[in-house]
Amino acid sequence: MPNAKRLLLAASLAVLSSIVSVPARADGAPLSVPKMVDLLRGIDDRIRSAGDYQALVYLESRERDRPDTAQEALVYRRDTNNELMILFTKPKSSAGTGYLRIDNNLWYYDPTVGKWDRRTDRERISGTDSRREDFDHSDLAHQYDPAYVGEGKLGVYKVWHIRLTAKPGVDVAYPIVEFWIDEATGNDLKRQDFALSGRLMRTSYVPKWEKLYSASKGADLWYREQINIYDEIDKSNSTVVVIKSVDLDPLPENMFTKAWLESKSR
Repeated sequence: MPNAKRLLLAASLAVLSSIVSVPARADGAPLSVPKMVDLLRGIDDRIRSAGDYQALVYLESRERDRPDTAQEALVYRRDTNNELMILFTKPKSSAGTGYLRIDNNLWYYDPTVGKWDRRTDRERISGTDSRREDFDHSDLAHQYDPAYVGEGKLGVYKVWHIRLTAKPGVDVAYPIVEFWIDEATGNDLKRQDFALSGRLMRTSYVPKWEKLYSASKGADLWYREQINIYDEIDKSNSTVVVIKSVDLDPLPENMFTKAWLESKSR
């Protein structure tokens, strides 16, 4: 891996040691359930696009006993139709592989064999610690029931710590999720994902959010410019996701199809 990329990974991983969670204050008034639902709805609304969305994404991954890897992908979204496509472009060995969501089903395409396989939301995207929801819009307010944990500090930020439990019958990657939400902006800064047994599966930090004005939305669209993800099962594994650019221009009308992705893989 080039030295510049190694420096990026090292700097990103260093965020973990600089962001320290302080226990909740005993004198903090608990958030009501409606207030917590509003917080989740705020995250959902800020991320959601009223038009089309395209992002150039860089992923850098570290895994036990393997060389560090770097990949680039194009992420396409049409949130109004719940459509998502991830098309890998670099390196050459990964170019043409992709993911496509159709009717809430996630499909993976391997151009070397010309085959589509159905995957779950727990799928490790292209072998990294990222998941589909790291690139997608969210629907937290409808998928989870919130519970208040406390108020505290995350680095220099004053945060609310809340615990989410998936609603009955809702299919999500992780049934239990904890968020640390910046009180000043309403943006999530830290997330922990748990299995149904209560075992911690992964921890992620968002050191930087960005926004740009969306004409179709008539408001700002926010996105997590960088996500640092840590595997809590094998602690030697980690992934950095960086959104390098975002474009809100309209996409081709019928592009969210298997045929369209296959055409870009030839």
